[in-house]
Amino acid sequence: MDRALPKRFWTQQRIALSAGGILIVGLIAYVTLFADKRSKLNVERDKLTVSPVTIGPFEEFIAVTGVVQPLKTIRLDAIEGGYVTQKLVEGGTQVEKGQVLLKLENQGLKLSFLQSETEANRLVNDLQNTRQRLRVERFALRKNLADLDAQLDQAKDTYDRQAKLYKDKVVSEEDYLKAKRAYERLAKQREIEAESQKYQEDNSKLQIQQLEGTLARTQRNVALWQQTLENLVVKAPVSGQLSSIDVEVGSNINRGQNIGQIDDLNGFKMRVGVDEHYISRVFPGLTGSFEFNGQEHSIQISRVYPEVRNGRFEVDMTFTKGAPQGIKRGQSSPIRLELGKASKATLLPVGGFFSDTGGNWVYVLDNSGKRATKRNITLGRKNPEFYEVLEGLQPGEQVITSSYENFGDNEVLEF
Repeated sequence: MDRALPKRFWTQQRIALSAGGILIVGLIAYVTLFADKRSKLNVERDKLTVSPVTIGPFEEFIAVTGVVQPLKTIRLDAIEGGYVTQKLVEGGTQVEKGQVLLKLENQGLKLSFLQSETEANRLVNDLQNTRQRLRVERFALRKNLADLDAQLDQAKDTYDRQAKLYKDKVVSEEDYLKAKRAYERLAKQREIEAESQKYQEDNSKLQIQQLEGTLARTQRNVALWQQTLENLVVKAPVSGQLSSIDVEVGSNINRGQNIGQIDDLNGFKMRVGVDEHYISRVFPGLTGSFEFNGQEHSIQISRVYPEVRNGRFEVDMTFTKGAPQGIKRGQSSPIRLELGKASKATLLPVGGFFSDTGGNWVYVLDNSGKRATKRNITLGRKNPEFYEVLEGLQPGEQVITSSYENFGDNEVLEF
């Protein structure tokens, strides 16, 4: 006889539905609690630059450009102004010291020279005439003194004779006193005459000295005017190459105007422009290097020009072992300018990422190499090849160093 079986609760259908529900709830819980919610972006790795983080010496240097210049350049300035009558040498010509380059004309200077020369000639004549006049006067004074001496001698004889006769009671007292007064008057006159002649002699010497001083000054002025006229002939002050001469026949030149320059070709230097950011770190003695004809040459800063123009200042660098053979004025070359000694550091190659992140974060690849994650970092010094890593990266890690411009704000890149 058939028996009714009890109806089972866990049928296959219910078991399947329950299992499905549990699976869905578990998936939702996993997604909610454990799944990676970070924003992602799929990119092509072939279009990225991936660089390793390394340990090595950090060499602090900057890349600059130097231009070859003569070791010494002499400015050619016009000592006197005038208009150009002759131009004997063109720019680029090799010249010798003392060689005539230009001839100028200045009528005003010529007139001043003639006036000064005329004045000097007049003073020479005045001096000669004064000396002649004083000589004649000296003779006349000597003659007067000689006449007085003769009269004085005669009066003394008369006085002595009258004194003797008066003593012997031969002549009267009146005759004796008359002879005495005549003698004393002549003696006093002779004394005054001697003093007068001495004064006139001293005055004559003073006149001569004054005239000689005035003549000497005038003659010096004549010499200066003569030298000024000679300066109208412009000559090369040194031997070298006349690199430029910016005048033409008929043009007018002012006193002190620069008309060109002469390059001393016995040596060369490099004139280098440096960004103003480094002005406090650049000083004479810093060294650098550059490549020329397949060889590396060392140079050293010899002078710093502190004036900043358009965000840059200039330095002169000289060759420590002599200028390279074959180097020419005006040639330019990239220079590696050392700013300090090398030190051991964690290094990250320079790349376009810095302009997008400011060096505050980078994308770092995981061990699988199939994704890169954003990570905060701290960078220190920089040279044209590497950044110094202070925090956030370890040697051996791989970092995307190309531009992040197209990655937006995504935290994970998947390849």
